[in-house]
Amino acid sequence: MKLTNKFGLPEPVVKALTRNEYSRGESNRSITQLIDSPRVRILRQENWSEMEEDVSEKMWAVLGAAAHKMFEETANNNYVSEERLFTEIEGWVISGAIDVQKTDQDGVTIMDYKTTSVWSVMVGKPEWEKQLNCYAYLVRRVKGVLVKGLKVIAILRDWRSRDAEGKPDYPRAPIVEIDIPMWSENEQDRYIEERVALHQAAEFQRLTGSELPECSAGERWEKAPVWALKKKGNKRAIKLYSNEIEAKADLQDGMEIEHRPGESTRCAANWCRVSAWCSQYKKISESSG
Repeated sequence: MKLTNKFGLPEPVVKALTRNEYSRGESNRSITQLIDSPRVRILRQENWSEMEEDVSEKMWAVLGAAAHKMFEETANNNYVSEERLFTEIEGWVISGAIDVQKTDQDGVTIMDYKTTSVWSVMVGKPEWEKQLNCYAYLVRRVKGVLVKGLKVIAILRDWRSRDAEGKPDYPRAPIVEIDIPMWSENEQDRYIEERVALHQAAEFQRLTGSELPECSAGERWEKAPVWALKKKGNKRAIKLYSNEIEAKADLQDGMEIEHRPGESTRCAANWCRVSAWCSQYKKISESSG
């Protein structure tokens, strides 16, 4: 990947932000790759040398890694920190690096550190549930121990004490522990086997010259179109509606309705990094334009 320095950051800062110690070890795919779109993974692999990222965009990832290191150094004997586990599924070696495993007499609790936003905690992120249940699969399969719970330790980079005092759903502290729903063992087995099959099928399709499977609405972070009822001249909506008829039913003097088209947020903002090479995104853009 090509790294840029658009804001002219000094050399020590650039070096700190571009130091990369990540490795998935001797595995074909990591858990984080498996739970993501095969299309995104393969397009990244094919276009890696042409992709660009500014060093400033690495800031939060580097701070997250620093937090991992800080917590790892203070763990005691009841905790296993930063252990990467490997297993083979359908000819592929799959791995996952588990931040923390807390061992009690009745089983293991898996914990994952996330440097994230307050919004992510308030609305939830489905990928956290998928990732941690895949880690539970690894622990159970590789170590043969019972997993009794899953947790995210969320470090909130945009937390504000004033909002915590005045908003009932707002996180109470800048670092919070979140319980993650744990699937049954059969559900974990079935999910990870389906993901391996999906990624293997996508690679076969690419080798045979076929089009890659499309990203799902969830993988595109798709937002449905809405009709916003608001006071004339204001930007903030009083209420959002899924159709125009319902919005018009509540329309009063001094108000107006604004149609806000749906959007594949991940694609439009290029969070996937491969929008420029994605035929699916090209079709979406053409149809909405």
